[in-house]
Amino acid sequence: MKITILTLFPEMFTNFLETSIIKKARLQGHVTFDIVNIRDFADNKWNRVDTPPVGGGAGMILQAEPIVKALESVDSGHKLLLSPRGNVLTNMKATALSQKEHLIFICGHYEGIDERVNNFIDEEISIGDYILTGGELGAMVISDAAIRLLDEVISTESLDIESFDYHLLEYPQYTEPYDFRGYTVPTILYSGNHAAIRKWRLKESLRITRERRPDLFKKITKDNEIKKLLKEIDDDVIGEWEKDAIEKGSRFTKNKT
Repeated sequence: MKITILTLFPEMFTNFLETSIIKKARLQGHVTFDIVNIRDFADNKWNRVDTPPVGGGAGMILQAEPIVKALESVDSGHKLLLSPRGNVLTNMKATALSQKEHLIFICGHYEGIDERVNNFIDEEISIGDYILTGGELGAMVISDAAIRLLDEVISTESLDIESFDYHLLEYPQYTEPYDFRGYTVPTILYSGNHAAIRKWRLKESLRITRERRPDLFKKITKDNEIKKLLKEIDDDVIGEWEKDAIEKGSRFTKNKT
């Protein structure tokens, strides 16, 4: 994958490209970056790329010409304008973007961008219903979300079940020790029964999603297994399958309780 970012502030991406998974993906050749300074395409000696809006109004607007010239200077690709008017990024959208060979991000700044730039892009995209000072942080967020889904960037196991997959938030995760200041790891996780652990994690995902993201919960396909787990949650009971798994796995848990 190649990612090109058109920006007024290339220096904002220095640490982003040299840190953690993004650095690893670059060094391993899974992704390449090209950071393009929009000011290089200004037609004046001051490298000025913004003017007051026609008709009056607050702030400064980025001109169309330097942005379009910057676009025309790079290889063809999927052109995205960071904009609060765009469709909001989701994990499903990140997956779709991760399958593109070349992503081109246009990072706006100041009060906005000349509307005519929209004639030269493929789509507008947003990372949420709030306003930032520019599109650079949004470009980093979307790039990160897409890059981590590329083959071999992170382990396949880590991607198997994540928050927002199947409209579910992720289940709780724990580390050793078993007892931390009176807060203990659920016994089922020591049972060695992988089927029961999977079921417990699904149950907890359902519980958390319903409590915290009812909008996502409405989208969940509720098959028989999910209906039974929801009834256990509503009745506030431990399922027989969980009791059985804990009992049979007691040899693993006897030193934990």
